[in-house]
Amino acid sequence: MSGSLIHNFPHDGVVTINRVILKPEYTTDDLQERIAFLCENVKTYHSETGFVGGFVALNSGAVSNEGSTVGQAVESPLKGKEALIVTFWNSFEDHEQSHKSETFQPLFQQALELCENGNEEIAYEMLWSGKAYSAEEAKAAQKAKSQYAAA
Repeated sequence: MSGSLIHNFPHDGVVTINRVILKPEYTTDDLQERIAFLCENVKTYHSETGFVGGFVALNSGAVSNEGSTVGQAVESPLKGKEALIVTFWNSFEDHEQSHKSETFQPLFQQALELCENGNEEIAYEMLWSGKAYSAEEAKAAQKAKSQYAAA
């Protein structure tokens, strides 16, 4: 692995994932605003108590026909309506404590108002993460692979 993907994320850290499907009366602007307040709260009050980082990703509608085995869809029906909120924590216990915070709960409730699907936040144990090789590292890896291993 060429360095960690998430700086300072421990090898036994926890990743949580929320899947949000927007109710029809809300827009991605609503989502971005409410989630921004929520994320700012977590960074401010939990960076010293287990929060390592995170990101929010919106369904772009693109479906990889090269990477999908469930048909050849042209566009995801959840384009612009589905988002993933992914956070990285030192431990599951640290994450759970963050949700009990008095400053977090009101913002969390406002975010949940957007959700057509309720909310289920799943915690995952990290098995692997890594950054891409530099151009030099990639060339060296390709050379070693061609010399010593069957591709």
